[in-house]
Amino acid sequence: MSTLSELRIGVIGVGGRGSLAEYAHKPQQNVRVVGGADIDDEQLESFKEKFGPKVFLTNDYRRLLERGDIDAVFVTSPDFYHENQAVAALNAGKDVYLEKPMAITTAGCDNILKAAHENKRKLYLGHNMRHISFIKKMIELIDNGAIGEVKSVWCRHFISYGGDAFFRNWHAERRYTNSILLQKASHDIDIIHCFSNGYSQTVNAMGALMVYDKVKDRHAPGEKVDVAAHWDEAPWPPLSLKGLNPVIDVEDLSMMQMMMDNGTYGCYQQCNFTPDAWRNYTVIGTEGRIESFGDHPGECVVRLWNRRTTYNPYGDEQYFMPPEEGTSAGSDPKIVAEFLDYIRNDAKITTSAVAARNAVAAGCAATESLRNQNKAVNIEPLPKTLTDYFTNDEIRPIGS
Repeated sequence: MSTLSELRIGVIGVGGRGSLAEYAHKPQQNVRVVGGADIDDEQLESFKEKFGPKVFLTNDYRRLLERGDIDAVFVTSPDFYHENQAVAALNAGKDVYLEKPMAITTAGCDNILKAAHENKRKLYLGHNMRHISFIKKMIELIDNGAIGEVKSVWCRHFISYGGDAFFRNWHAERRYTNSILLQKASHDIDIIHCFSNGYSQTVNAMGALMVYDKVKDRHAPGEKVDVAAHWDEAPWPPLSLKGLNPVIDVEDLSMMQMMMDNGTYGCYQQCNFTPDAWRNYTVIGTEGRIESFGDHPGECVVRLWNRRTTYNPYGDEQYFMPPEEGTSAGSDPKIVAEFLDYIRNDAKITTSAVAARNAVAAGCAATESLRNQNKAVNIEPLPKTLTDYFTNDEIRPIGS
């Protein structure tokens, strides 16, 4: 087993979000990516080109976990693999970076947390939105008392690329995602919880498959689809899309309401067939409100209203977010750096395994509600033994 003076990393699911490993590979700082597992040989070849001919490659992630020279792993495979692979990695004595959503069921999340607890390993969740500058600015305003005590948090999510990103591949099937509300909203539910400084206790939701079931052009079962290549050039309007998944049984429009355990209220709305792509958060307190417009630094602004007024579209104060380098609005390099610091130095972290579980729990409960006549669903809290173990986790990220 290598020492943490040289941190050696493996990657399960080297394609897609597996590209995060490039930010981790820092030989000059004694951090090396030394192995990768994927069922796609083309992805493994690309991985070898990035990390060198000596990198270990396998189609079976279990072979990767058997290696004693690997200290930590990135689990960046599709959502439906997360539970089994993360549990196996933790049982193998590896510390884990796990991409969101933690799992596609609440029980799956709890199994992962139990494995981390039983094996005394570190589990870090890839909720990179906690590192995006406009989120941190909103946290700063809340913590500085600019809007008083938070009472309600709203999020609207417009997804122009929804048809191409989620309805051309496995995301379109309930058995692989549970719902797009869960898959895509796990980020936003986590941030709503974070702004509220509380977790969803009761939720209800409604939603429907309104558009993409009407697209008749479908690719063959088992056909490999290169989704990412189409995002910027997808046809418009959505009904003109071609090559959608042969099975589509998830909702393309959904909305949920949340009552937090501290009395705060939240709501989330998601549409996968809008012409534009961005998020809008609104946080309302006893003495004002803040709102974000856009979600990419260099293109987004946070506005504050805390003086009485009539129509004032620009707020009493505006905070423009400057551009940042790196993927995912500059958050990916930061989240990987924090993971490495957590593994090596037990550093304080901005993301939270407990919060990630509670985001999935809320998304699963909302999915149950929207498929059961919008009935309210209560969320089972995490056992205290597990919340006590993850003492480095907080609902609210550390300061900006």
